[in-house]
Amino acid sequence: MDVETDVLIVGDGPVGQTLAILMAQRGWQVTVVDRWPEPYTLSRAVAFDSEAARTLATLGLSEYIATETEPSGRYVWQNADGQILLDIQGSPTGWCHWPDSSSMFQPGLESALSARGARLPTLRVLRGLEAVEATDHGGHVELTCVDRAGERRVLSARWLVGCDGANSFVRECIGPAMRDLGFSHDWLICDVVLHQPRAFDPNNLQICDPARPRTAASAGPGHRRWEFMRLEDEPIEELDTEESAWRLLKTFDLSPDNATLLRHAVYTFQARWAEQWRAGRMLIAGDAAHVMPPFAGQGMCSGIRDAANLSWKLDLVLRGKAGDHVLDTYVAERAQHVRHGVRMSVDLGKVICQLDPVGAADRDVAMMAARERGVGKGAPQAPVHPLRTGLLQRGGGAAGGRLAGRLSPQGRVRRGTETGLFDDIVGTGFVLLCAEDPRRHLDARTEETLKELDVRLVTVVPDDAPSGAAVPDVVADTDRLYLPYLAEAGARAVLVRPDHYVYGQVVADEDYVALFDDLRQRLSAPAPVPAA
Repeated sequence: MDVETDVLIVGDGPVGQTLAILMAQRGWQVTVVDRWPEPYTLSRAVAFDSEAARTLATLGLSEYIATETEPSGRYVWQNADGQILLDIQGSPTGWCHWPDSSSMFQPGLESALSARGARLPTLRVLRGLEAVEATDHGGHVELTCVDRAGERRVLSARWLVGCDGANSFVRECIGPAMRDLGFSHDWLICDVVLHQPRAFDPNNLQICDPARPRTAASAGPGHRRWEFMRLEDEPIEELDTEESAWRLLKTFDLSPDNATLLRHAVYTFQARWAEQWRAGRMLIAGDAAHVMPPFAGQGMCSGIRDAANLSWKLDLVLRGKAGDHVLDTYVAERAQHVRHGVRMSVDLGKVICQLDPVGAADRDVAMMAARERGVGKGAPQAPVHPLRTGLLQRGGGAAGGRLAGRLSPQGRVRRGTETGLFDDIVGTGFVLLCAEDPRRHLDARTEETLKELDVRLVTVVPDDAPSGAAVPDVVADTDRLYLPYLAEAGARAVLVRPDHYVYGQVVADEDYVALFDDLRQRLSAPAPVPAA
């Protein structure tokens, strides 16, 4: 049969939507199928980080982020007596310019993503189709779906990606084995709209009370979320009622008189990741590949990273610029990140979900002593580590320099008289970010590689440099971010990948050619990928 689409995505949640838009923006024919006739109208995730915001902005959602989200702000842990165990002030300007954390109402995000996708001529979404069978024919994949009337429909694609949630059909086709860390608890989630605005300081509060751990958090402008842990002797069916919800919300001065309860639901969080993310032309991303407790706020963010990582590698494969072995580096890189994120979420959860009064008292003493020593007053341990394996300059941190595998920052730059965020001024894709004009160090073969991969050469000059006419490959460092970033790492230039992670850095003249020789070899020749 004729292959009707380049990329077929199962699941129209935020991860599937992000991947679909990223691929359609590159001009590929993309089809998304989802089993439900209508989008889910209630919130699940309530925040995303600065890196995820940067990805969403590249989709065209900058206005949405600016107007329909809010900086998450201060995050505090208290014990049962109200004593502060941890106090974190989130910055409104994070590493990628956007806030460290932005609170949002998920249906609003999905609506913005849907609206953006609808404007892309090569993207179509087919709802009310449940995937029931997938076959990899080597050169393409066929997916059999059943509609609400029971009619079968067969779709074909060059690549199939499952973004279909924790009970993923595509994962079952690839390999259902999951690594389970065995950490799971039930929490009652209450999504609330207040009748009158109310100031909350801290904006996000974790009460580590062994009598019942509970959470109060922003869920975007006009929305709040309260969560209550189920106790060991408490039946789920008794907790998951409107009466129980209002009884628990009363402790936060909430009642039907001053608030509307949008929903209540008992959610069981888990800590698991898939053992296999790819089989031939089938891959998985998002909750299909990993689920984690909510305490590091990295569930949806990890899925958005999956989409950002996979999209540019899949684009190179589809364009014939790389062998499909490059997709194995997607698996290696994302598995490494996810395992760290899941384990970190579990570690935080074990502190928060402590129900033993003696254990909780010991925790309180240790955490308050740490605060007195200055620990726990700033940012917590980063939920995302630098990449150490995958598609990086061969040798990783040694050959690629200290910045290899790290997320590059974003600030404002100026080109001529135009000032804006780096991604908006320069564009996305591969970027060779330089503190000098690199062209005299490039040979003909390197120039050809730059052209073939559409690498943008960008020389950064001090902010007080004369504006003059707009020069395509020169920007002024308006926020005084990029030149110190390069200087502190001893780098004359860095090669930044389309997902904003650094491939490698240049220290000496000869490193320019060596850097691109390495990239060309990594894309063209299959190489063993170390286990994550």
